[in-house]
Amino acid sequence: MKVALVHDWLTGMRGGEKCLEVLCELYPQAPIYTLLHNKGSMSPTIESKKIVTSFIDYLPGKVTQYRKYLPLFPFAIAQFDLTEYDLVISTSHAVAKNVRVRKDAVHICYCFTPMRYIWDMYEEYFGKGKAGLVTRSAMTIIAPLLRWWDVKTSAHVTYFIAISEEIRKRIKKHYHRDADMIYPPVDTEQFTLSKSSDDFALIVSALVPYKRVDLAVEAFNQSGTRLIIAGTGPETEHLRSIAKPNIEFLGWQSDDELAQLYARCNQLIFPGVEDFGIVPLEAQASGKPVIAFGQGGALETIVDGITGLFFHQQTTESLQDAVRRSSLINFNPALIREHALRFSRSTFRQKIQHSIEEKVRQHLNRQ
Repeated sequence: MKVALVHDWLTGMRGGEKCLEVLCELYPQAPIYTLLHNKGSMSPTIESKKIVTSFIDYLPGKVTQYRKYLPLFPFAIAQFDLTEYDLVISTSHAVAKNVRVRKDAVHICYCFTPMRYIWDMYEEYFGKGKAGLVTRSAMTIIAPLLRWWDVKTSAHVTYFIAISEEIRKRIKKHYHRDADMIYPPVDTEQFTLSKSSDDFALIVSALVPYKRVDLAVEAFNQSGTRLIIAGTGPETEHLRSIAKPNIEFLGWQSDDELAQLYARCNQLIFPGVEDFGIVPLEAQASGKPVIAFGQGGALETIVDGITGLFFHQQTTESLQDAVRRSSLINFNPALIREHALRFSRSTFRQKIQHSIEEKVRQHLNRQ
């Protein structure tokens, strides 16, 4: 059986790419089809694969400005010829799932989310104050077309697997499709239990609008307590411009550097609505509590009052109140880490392999 992997884009090792890495290990001969690849940005496991890119990979500014080519993504993903493959596995939060496959092939999509730019978080990306007038005007025309195309081509998927119950609901809502659910992997062995901490809170995040890092910056501006932010993205300069001296921006950090930051921080701040959220589990694998907005995937990975605390309004006051309440709780680092181990990489590998093999058998039995 010939297998191909499809991933939206390869620009850095975030949660989705760690899922792809496991699939690369399970299917070492499978090539990766992707819109673009910033060479050297991925793990050795992924970089060593045969990687086939689209014309997006040759456009100017693609290294950091590839999201501006969103209207071209449907044309780019449609150019791939996957007719030689019997099994196609897409890992998708944008258009990877929309790839065309042979009619009798099995296409399994491990779905991180339906495309957030055009569905649930449209306002966060293209609302007033988030995008310029020209972009907003253009998207009033483009977004409905993209939604129509996204729903129509989701029929190319034979089976959906969602990364969380939150995403399973979104798949049902937008595509009217059922999905299994398997939590993504957390490399828990990379992090060690830490029972001490320095006097700072931590954010580990891509600096993009829906992550709501701006909310944390404003809250810590007001409190004056120390906050360290690790990550890069299009919001970097804006966030730096509004942050006071008690807030430090480190930029991109290696896995080893992140592990040290988790070990040293007193808590992780997670202010956005996330599809699942591997970062909170990495912090918990280090024994550190998480202060998170109480919606989305965080509800499935954080135990309120045990491994962290929720705040229930996306306001500076609500976040500050949760930080204050957390200082009154004597969190148990060992118990926090024990919870995180339920989401280990080995557990994901076993479950995703079993699910794919079972779905292939089901498909063959129907033919």
